[in-house]
Amino acid sequence: MDEQLIEARDNFIQGLSRISHFWGFPKAMGGIYGAIYLSPEPVSLDELVILAGVSKGAVSANARTLERLGMVHKKIRLGDRKDYYTAETDFWKVVRGVLREREKNEFDQALRTVADSLELVNQADSDELALFYQQRMQAMQSFFDSLDNLVGTLITLDELRFNAMARLFGRMKDEGGRMKDEG
Repeated sequence: MDEQLIEARDNFIQGLSRISHFWGFPKAMGGIYGAIYLSPEPVSLDELVILAGVSKGAVSANARTLERLGMVHKKIRLGDRKDYYTAETDFWKVVRGVLREREKNEFDQALRTVADSLELVNQADSDELALFYQQRMQAMQSFFDSLDNLVGTLITLDELRFNAMARLFGRMKDEGGRMKDEG
């Protein structure tokens, strides 16, 4: 492979590692997605260890997370015991998968801590600091509520778009992402 292509690939993988870390995901997850995304053929876990520069355990764990988010798809080759992965290239599907993850209990519980903290402040003796905390926490709670509504609306709109397109064409996608006739 051309030296400049290797450098471009490695730079891209590092960039996605940084983006992943920025959004609160492990750096390795971004690097693994980047390596899979730039692979013209399905890529094995062993190949990902080399491409992403992380341990096989990290590759395996992050590949499962990427699969759960809908960012990668596992492929099986007949006669081969290895798992291979391809990247989801429809970024709206990727965003939808990540946004749906926000519905998990851990995320919801983290957001509820603001409401719980606000309740504790409301039960405390009212003084200047309590009023300050109350204002700040109410502002944060309001923001989180708006953000939660926005994410819910985006997911609903995307599902409506998909369903409308499916009805329009009378077709649905199978699990492999190929169009199939309804009926």
